[in-house]
Amino acid sequence: MDAVLGISLGWILIVLGALLLVIEATNPGFFVAVPGTVMIILGVLFVLGVDVFGSTLGVVVGVVTALITAAVTVWLYSQITPQEKPTTISRDSVVGLEGRVVRAVDPDSIGGKVLIAGTEWSAKSVSGPLREGARVVVVRSEGVHVVVDEVK
Repeated sequence: MDAVLGISLGWILIVLGALLLVIEATNPGFFVAVPGTVMIILGVLFVLGVDVFGSTLGVVVGVVTALITAAVTVWLYSQITPQEKPTTISRDSVVGLEGRVVRAVDPDSIGGKVLIAGTEWSAKSVSGPLREGARVVVVRSEGVHVVVDEVK
């Protein structure tokens, strides 16, 4: 009876673990790969006849196997996921940042360009004209343009 229960529990764990891996594959980032992999490995141990709950040695083998499996899964998962998170820069998010003028900026015209956070922006100035190369700080945004002032 115990052998039948162990094999049944083992297969149940394998199937549940596989379902969790399918969920992870269809919804990356949900992070059910770790418990899914651990369930599969523990299920295999049950199917192979290791009595995980019946003896001290079984408990040690089960816990050590689960920890190693979890660690390997986390390491593999970190290798396949992007290390850098993509960032979005909006004109409102650059307010307060410094940059430099790449095309002369006037208070009245919108033909000027500034380089802020590695991105070129259409700009106009708060005060007088700003020459190319001048250091500027973004004061506010208006429409699709940033309004800059020279850094003193």
